[in-house]
Amino acid sequence: MKKTILTVLSLSLCLLSACQVVNADQPVPHTPTIQFVDPTPTATQTLVPANTSTPTLPPSPEPSLMPTLTSPASGQVTLMAVGDIMLGRTIGEIILSEGLTAPFQFTAETLSSADITVGNLECPITDGGIAEEKTYAFRAPLPAGKSIALAGFDVVSLANNHTLDYGAPGLEDTLDTLSTSQVAFVGAGLDASQAYAPVYREINGLRLAFLAFADIPPTDYDYTLWEAGERKPGIAWAHEARVRDSVSQAKENADLVIVLVHNGYEIAQRVSDGQQRIAHLAIDSGASLVIGSHPHVLQRLETYNGGLIAYSMGNFVFDNFLFPPNYSAILSVVLTKDGVESYEMIDVIVQLNGVPQIMEYDLEN
Repeated sequence: MKKTILTVLSLSLCLLSACQVVNADQPVPHTPTIQFVDPTPTATQTLVPANTSTPTLPPSPEPSLMPTLTSPASGQVTLMAVGDIMLGRTIGEIILSEGLTAPFQFTAETLSSADITVGNLECPITDGGIAEEKTYAFRAPLPAGKSIALAGFDVVSLANNHTLDYGAPGLEDTLDTLSTSQVAFVGAGLDASQAYAPVYREINGLRLAFLAFADIPPTDYDYTLWEAGERKPGIAWAHEARVRDSVSQAKENADLVIVLVHNGYEIAQRVSDGQQRIAHLAIDSGASLVIGSHPHVLQRLETYNGGLIAYSMGNFVFDNFLFPPNYSAILSVVLTKDGVESYEMIDVIVQLNGVPQIMEYDLEN
C-alpha cells in the first residue's frame, strides 16, 4: 500500500476570492472533514524550494515499471487528483533530453504514495497524425506514456479539448501507449461505447468507478464535432442525460463513483453555472467525488449532498504560464464506503518550464 502523505491546506486556494468550502443548504448525512497536519517532510521526502526560473535538470534514470502494491482490504482508499497534464512543447523536450522521470521528479514520491492517482491528460501521445487547424495543437512524444506511469498515475481522463489535436490517428496512438504503460484511460475511445465506458478499480475492499466527460464552451473551434459516435473515435460529452444515466449505472456496480469533468472558462476563477449544474447532477445521480479541469486555475471546493466537488484543479504540468495558473495543488482524499471521509490540498507551484514542485512552508517563521 502506498504511504499517505498529508500536507497543509492549499495556500493557492486562499489566494482566490471564492476558495472557501461551501456547505450544502440542507444538512447531509455525511460531511467530509479537512485535516491539518504538520507540514514537515519525512526523512524520505526531499522538497525543493519552488522558484519561477527554469532549473537545470540533471539526467534522470529510467526505472522499470513496478506493479502497484496495496494492503489487505481495509475499507479505506487514499486518492490523489491533479489538473491538466500537458507533456508536449518544453516538457516533451525534457522527457527526451533529461529522462522519463524529469517532469515529475519533485512530485512523483507524493503522487505514488496514494492508493490511486488520477489526472487530466491534456494532449495526445503520438508521433503521427495531422495537427487540427486550431489555436493550440499539442502532442507529447511516445515515451510520455511511461513517464505518466512512473509518476504514479493510475487513471487519466481524455475527455478534453486537446485529445484529438492530431486527429483519430493521434488518439489511437494515445490509447495504445497508455495501455502499454498500464495506465487506464476514461472519457475517450475508438467509438462511443468505449468513450462513455467507466473504468473500475478495486482497492482495499472498495470498488471504485471512474467516468469522464467534456463540456467545452464555444470558442474558435467547435469541439462538439469531437464527440464519439457509434463508429467514430472521439470524446465523451457531458449531455445531462448521459451524465445522469452513466453515473447511476456505474453506481450499481461500484461502491463509489468518481466523475472527471472538463468544463468552465479558461483563466476564470469563478465557477460557471454550467460547471455547477453538471457537478450537482453527477452527485445527485450517485457520484461521491467530482474533479474538474479546463480553467487552468484553481477554483473553489464545495461539499454538496454528501459529496465533494473540486471545480477546477488548475494546471499540474504545463509550460509557459505565470500567476495565477502556475499556483496549483494536489487534492488528497480519503474514501470509505460512506464516500469522502476527509480531504486536503497539497500546495504546488508550476515553474515556467512546466515542471511542478511541492511548496515547502516553515510555519514558525
